Amino acid sequence: MMVMKSLVVVSSYHHRNTEKIAQVFADVFDARIATPRQVIPGELQACDLVGFGSGIYGGKHHDDLLELADRLPAVTGGKAFLFSTCGIPATGLNHEVIHKNHAALRGKMQSKGYIIIGEFGCPGWNTNSFLRLFGGINKGRPDADDLRHAKEFAEKLKTEYSSG
Repeated sequence: MMVMKSLVVVSSYHHRNTEKIAQVFADVFDARIATPRQVIPGELQACDLVGFGSGIYGGKHHDDLLELADRLPAVTGGKAFLFSTCGIPATGLNHEVIHKNHAALRGKMQSKGYIIIGEFGCPGWNTNSFLRLFGGINKGRPDADDLRHAKEFAEKLKTEYSSG
């Protein structure tokens, strides 16, 4: 099996929820982690696979990630995956919600020629706005199960999209 050159781009700052997920992906893909501001857009063309993730803010990924996507040069058949943590109640976070939350970034990436080979989302601890008065929601998330699901997701992508 050929070694894939991978990069995981993450914007994570409130509670480092999404950074925990990014670290799982980086471990599986033996990838470097970078923030959107650390990425030189042209460097992504040398990658076989790039992951893009952040928390969800107002129904979409963090502005830094969306702005990076706008600056990316067009590619032919570049492979990418999207991921996020979301502060809505865990019981309401399903594939449909994740798909909707990822729509803005997915559209930008596809317009640049990227093929989105997978999307992952899980709950994240949220203490924004009035929620901080009550200790937030999803405290302790992502948890061990979320991290295990992230690892399973990444291992499946690695198996399906490694070539050589």
